[in-house]
Amino acid sequence: MTNRAALVSKSTAPHYTWASVCDGWRLADTPGLSVVEERVPPSSEEVRHYHNEARQFFYVLSGSAVLEMEGQEHGVPAGSGIEVAPGVQHKFLNRSEQDVVFLVISAPSTKKDRIDAE
Repeated sequence: MTNRAALVSKSTAPHYTWASVCDGWRLADTPGLSVVEERVPPSSEEVRHYHNEARQFFYVLSGSAVLEMEGQEHGVPAGSGIEVAPGVQHKFLNRSEQDVVFLVISAPSTKKDRIDAE
């Protein structure tokens, strides 16, 4: 078996838009692991949801975010991260006046494993 390494960046990664104004780039996308860089503009948020299988780790690269989990809000400043276990309802919010850029790492992938709670 050959293992060929390939550099990945936002310029080469598949891009998608969510909530009409947020951006995502799939940096790694396998059934066992997903790594996504996302940009959330001010006053934007996602729908509260959970995953049956995926464990996620949100790491903020720039800006300051709020991650609401099971009704409790956690401030997540740049240079910090927070883990979300499978089954925990959560929602990512940007209440600041600048974009929030972060990585969300999921194992396994969240494809077909997202259940909206709102």
